[in-house]
Amino acid sequence: SLESRAMHLSTLVHEAQQRVSELSAHVVSEELNMDTTEKEKQLRAWEWRYRLYRRMKTGFEHARAPEAPTNVRLTVTSSTSLTVTFQEPLSVNSAIVTKYKVEWSCSKDFSSLAGEITMDNLQSLRCTITGLITGKAYYVHVSAYNMKGWSPPQTTTPTCAVASNWKEYDGREPRHRGQIEALERLLQQVQAAHQHYSCRENSKTQSTSRKQSVSRSLKHLFHSSSKFVKILKRGLYVAVVFYHKDSILVTNEDHLPIVEIDDSSTSSMMQDFIWFTKLSCMWEDVRWLRQNMSVSMSSSTSLQARQKMLAAVAQLQNLLGTHNLGKVYYEPIKDRHGNVLIVTIREVESLYSYLNGKWMQISKLQSTRKSLSTPEEPTALDILLITIQEKLSYQKRSQQRLLPGLYLGYLKLYSSVDRIKVLVSQRLPNVLCHVKIRDNSNVSRDEWEWIQKLSGLEPVESVDHALDCHTQLFFDGLQMAVRALLKQINLPPHQAKHFRLYTQEVLELGHNVSFLLLLPASDDVCSAPGQNNPYTPHSGFLNLSLRMFELGILACFT
Repeated sequence: SLESRAMHLSTLVHEAQQRVSELSAHVVSEELNMDTTEKEKQLRAWEWRYRLYRRMKTGFEHARAPEAPTNVRLTVTSSTSLTVTFQEPLSVNSAIVTKYKVEWSCSKDFSSLAGEITMDNLQSLRCTITGLITGKAYYVHVSAYNMKGWSPPQTTTPTCAVASNWKEYDGREPRHRGQIEALERLLQQVQAAHQHYSCRENSKTQSTSRKQSVSRSLKHLFHSSSKFVKILKRGLYVAVVFYHKDSILVTNEDHLPIVEIDDSSTSSMMQDFIWFTKLSCMWEDVRWLRQNMSVSMSSSTSLQARQKMLAAVAQLQNLLGTHNLGKVYYEPIKDRHGNVLIVTIREVESLYSYLNGKWMQISKLQSTRKSLSTPEEPTALDILLITIQEKLSYQKRSQQRLLPGLYLGYLKLYSSVDRIKVLVSQRLPNVLCHVKIRDNSNVSRDEWEWIQKLSGLEPVESVDHALDCHTQLFFDGLQMAVRALLKQINLPPHQAKHFRLYTQEVLELGHNVSFLLLLPASDDVCSAPGQNNPYTPHSGFLNLSLRMFELGILACFT
């Protein structure tokens, strides 16, 4: 209690004063000897304590209870939770705040509490209230505490909130509910069927395969070190780029590890490339896939091309002694000689010694290749080495995740003969061009209802401002995000009068990252070949294949 603390401080001051008086009397009365020297040391120590206790007593007498916390905000973070954020009190002559108390109630006057949380850890002035009833309004206030007692409670802004989520607006079920489980069941069925088929085939060919493996192993003793390609000769190839800081993995003959897939590229090259990119998500299953594709004995040209891809991957894995070949660069490299080069990139943690490989400085490899290449007609390999830093930088940026929060994304597509491309930022190519609205990723039912009403209005400026506090804050944040996003894509606001918000759903990417979509007019969402593009972004943007974009999102947010 305050009384016991004041009494304790007075006792400490009184005892220290008595001790100083006693020691002073001893020092004055006794002659100079060893005992006197020790008494003088004790006297100085007790004099210091006496001054300290007096200052503590004076500070305690002049101190007062803290003022209320400041900037107390209440946000809806899910269907069953609210989050309170606040800042320290702006107090004068106040002792240090040692804890805070968050209380919530279903009544405005807090006549009966629904719960409270005392916060002793003050590193983060943030408190999430969980286990709330969906659709019910809760009032929240926060108090600060120091040695003089509790401050008056500070009501949040807004004063109350309803725990909710946008999906409750029309009672819809989550779009992806049960899909992962269904896919896993299908995959298990496929694996079981193929394993049964493979076992029967293997039992027939076991003796012959064993002879072949023995002969191959013997043949390997008399071969030169590897089967890496040194020169591209009009065909489809795959190159592996392993790097650590400024070093890159090369073969023992100072070339990038490259193997041939086929001596020509098919008309369905982009489809095969997308399939190869999907394959990069399951490098460890290449052997299983090869076994099951070989027993199918299909005459399909597409299937034969993919069998060759699997063979090339298996060859690289054997030559390098590792399954993981990294992530596929978003587009193949083509040259005028008829070469197509698919590139996989992987960052390694240390200069690990791979089979048939060694480490070399990237700059040294580039200078060596420059002396051998022809600048007039560079091959796909020359193009790769010239732009290697750009590709490594892209790979690093494409693996970055957004911080948790709600974002406004801009969806703009471009179609060509064989694919659709999406506009992304080079800074973060794994997500749409975007601006952050706020840290809270949840969109409440009231906010989503307001967006539905907004979609039926003309410009944003004509929205009725008679909104509750919570929705008003959301409106202000969204309006600022729209302006910032239009500036990012180099579009004057008056030209965006036909832009719309996507009102079918909030895109929830995972890891507490959500997106609202800003769409151009219906006719401009996807620009056809030859169509003039009215929206010209600044430099630093990229048109990425839609299929590659989807795979990038899956890899980063799942």
